[in-house]
Amino acid sequence: MSFRTFEDKQPPGQASSGFEFFKGVGQVAGGTLLSITMLASSIVAGGLVGLAVSFRNLPDVRQLRNFFPSETTYIYDVKGKLLTSIHGEANREVVPLDRISPELKRAVLASEDSDFYYHHGINPKGVGRAVLTNWTAGGVKEGGSTITMQLVKNLFLSQKREFTRKIAEAVLAIRLEQILSKNQILEMYLNQVYWGHNNYGVQTAARTYFDKSVENLTLAESAMMAGLIQAPEQYSPFVNKAKAKEQQRIVLDRMLALNWITQPEYDNALKQEIKYGKKVRSFQGSALPYVTNAVAQELARKFGREALLKGGMRVQTTIDTNFQQMAEETVKRWHERLLGEGLSKNQIALVAIDPRTHFVKALVGGVDAKTSEFNRATQALRQPGSSFKPFVYYTAFASGKFSPDSTIYDTPVGYRDGSGWYYPKNYDGSFGGPMSIRYAISQSRNIPVIKVGKTVGMNKVVETCRTLGITSPMEPVTSLPLGAVGVTPLEMASAYATFANYGWQSPATIIARVTDSTGNILLDNTPKPQLVLDPWASAAILDVMRSVINEGTGKHAAIDRPAAGKTGTTSSEKDIWFVGTVPQLTTAVWVGRDDNRTLAHGATGGILVAPVWRDFMMKALKNVPVENFKSPNQFPRPKG
Repeated sequence: MSFRTFEDKQPPGQASSGFEFFKGVGQVAGGTLLSITMLASSIVAGGLVGLAVSFRNLPDVRQLRNFFPSETTYIYDVKGKLLTSIHGEANREVVPLDRISPELKRAVLASEDSDFYYHHGINPKGVGRAVLTNWTAGGVKEGGSTITMQLVKNLFLSQKREFTRKIAEAVLAIRLEQILSKNQILEMYLNQVYWGHNNYGVQTAARTYFDKSVENLTLAESAMMAGLIQAPEQYSPFVNKAKAKEQQRIVLDRMLALNWITQPEYDNALKQEIKYGKKVRSFQGSALPYVTNAVAQELARKFGREALLKGGMRVQTTIDTNFQQMAEETVKRWHERLLGEGLSKNQIALVAIDPRTHFVKALVGGVDAKTSEFNRATQALRQPGSSFKPFVYYTAFASGKFSPDSTIYDTPVGYRDGSGWYYPKNYDGSFGGPMSIRYAISQSRNIPVIKVGKTVGMNKVVETCRTLGITSPMEPVTSLPLGAVGVTPLEMASAYATFANYGWQSPATIIARVTDSTGNILLDNTPKPQLVLDPWASAAILDVMRSVINEGTGKHAAIDRPAAGKTGTTSSEKDIWFVGTVPQLTTAVWVGRDDNRTLAHGATGGILVAPVWRDFMMKALKNVPVENFKSPNQFPRPKG
């Protein structure tokens, strides 16, 4: 929190009209009483300054010049709609003093410290009254604390009521008033004080109790809020409206006695019907849990968990709420449909990315975030099956030695692999003889892709995957082209998006921009694409993947516009996929079980997942113009 320059003696809610704000203070104090008060203040202050020598171990209040209170982090969708707030113990949004309602400042001062602008950290009248009360009671019953004393207590000292602590409060208050202006102290206090229901600071309290910004509070609302400070949970209108109303009247009585409000203002405030917030806001859930959890994890990696919980960041995601909700509804509907087709306990993950920016447009980590927060879109490493094959064929195209029409032999073969031999088989157990790469990928033949992988080198395939942003552990084994590796749906969608952008890539992200609470930019993910793949090879792999949808295993993904994609089915039908793209949107859909067991005999990506992809894309691309892919002939072919 950075302090602003204030007129030191400027009362709250006024411009530069001096002490006109405190109407009637002269009548309350009187010239003689003011002289006595100033004399008593000097005597008490002098005594406490002397005692300060005995408090050498007290905190150094000078550090408050650079004090940054913990603040709540807010996460928004791409259009500015609030998705959730993240905080540790303190739910707080810091606001400058000039954005706090003048009515609230008056109400708090009347209730807590009406002489705030006249004392030097301690108030002799309040101290005298507290001493008499405590002496009579035989213990600490009344504090006599000024706002400055309350502030140093909240920031530095134990909450236990002891005489020694009260003296320490007074010493620190005097010290604090020597280095900060009155307005700086008041601003810090109003943003620091606890208002109940885990709300710290006036802004979060105003939003919780009255569903409005603190700058718009009325006199009636302000008096009720000021009345909460002494016992927030006890006087909360969410707990006891009668007590909250009584506290409001007490504060208004005090303001009227001080002549800070008129009788009509008093009467109108008591009569005003207050509209309360619908519910306590602190620790409420997220509107889009899979999205906000992924955002929180990325923020924690970049800035640390402490900054996430206390840094007061303002995070704009790449997600449109309506689009995300459409994706989640699609997943839920297909979950039920697949249950009806015998896929018990199925889970579905979906990730959609704009290939032109690599901004994540939808991220669904499972069927229901309320029953399971595990994000299968970003955290589940599952085998991609044949949807991995485009990475092998791209590597072959980029080598300059292969093209979509190159002939590969689908014939029996064996490879020494580790301590034994590996004999790859096709899904149907047959052999097709000579065929083009285009035909081999459209029919998802296994033996041709392994032969191509062995020819170009499995290490080269691994390099391609790393370039595409796949970071999961990967070994250059013979079975790698068949997807013998764990990947996430996010990694698959991002990789295919790079193909769809003809080799241009920005890091895939769900975060567009992050600022601190004052607007300073902490992270700007404006796309800065780099050419990481060969454009001809990228266009060529898109071209052959169009055949998958037009005449191959992905026929059920046809969407009446140019689209490229690949089915994926692992051995034992544990993971089934469809990953596909149009020029404007790339989407990966995975279906499997959390216990990694077989979904159902004969379950394939082409039969069961391609329709899910098609359903989502038809909705996602509604009103989006049809766009053709670029031909490989538009790019220079690499030399072999």
